[in-house]
Amino acid sequence: MLFILKKFIGGLLLPLPFLLLVIGLAILLLWFTRWQKTGKGLLTAGWLVLLLISLQPVADRMLKPIEDTYPTWRGGERVNYVVVLGGGYTWNADWAPSSNLINNSLPRVTEGIRLWQANLGAKIIFTGARAMTNSVSTAEAGARVAESLGVPRSAIITLDSPKDTEEEAAAVAKAIGKQPFLLVTSASHLPRAVIFFRNAGLNPVPAPANQMAIESPLNPWERIIPSPLWLMHSERVSYETLGRAWQWLKGISGNPGE
Repeated sequence: MLFILKKFIGGLLLPLPFLLLVIGLAILLLWFTRWQKTGKGLLTAGWLVLLLISLQPVADRMLKPIEDTYPTWRGGERVNYVVVLGGGYTWNADWAPSSNLINNSLPRVTEGIRLWQANLGAKIIFTGARAMTNSVSTAEAGARVAESLGVPRSAIITLDSPKDTEEEAAAVAKAIGKQPFLLVTSASHLPRAVIFFRNAGLNPVPAPANQMAIESPLNPWERIIPSPLWLMHSERVSYETLGRAWQWLKGISGNPGE
């Protein structure tokens, strides 16, 4: 119940639903009350914030410092395990396997496979529980995609009970102990994930995937026209900020070095 409540409240606090609530409240004030100035102020503020966070320079300037916490893994000490954290997914057997990995999940899996190839003989671990209405777990979906891309099933371990990052850390600790491993997740999620894994007494080697904040060249109009893509980038900032706040409330250190 706490997990569902956390997801529901956190979802409402993300930029789009929150701003829609603000704009909806403004409309109610304008139509049905005498609080005209308050309604106009909320409507203007909601529209302006929605505009700004839907622009690439604003969204990516907020996101990039989070994603730059750890560099892309380019090689180093060999490890025996590559841990790929679960993300969004569904499972439709009629689709191409990779189509079942939604948003951040496919880049995590493909980066995990790259790192597994660089550490031949290692095991690749996929984590994540089954969604409420799905018969396949997040971990199993990732494993099936990896298998379709050439990873033998004998090299794959699935941990399909964890529902969130903290539980993933506990499950990995139980499975492999304290030996070093490559920890693969989205670049924006990695700082928060490292805190959970180190707090569990583990020694993760951070390996970011799915970097989204763009510094390389773009067409000029892509930088000045609002887009749901850039709004999604802003959402990642809000999601991770809320996640770090939750860590603080639970008493978990906000410093990845601790």
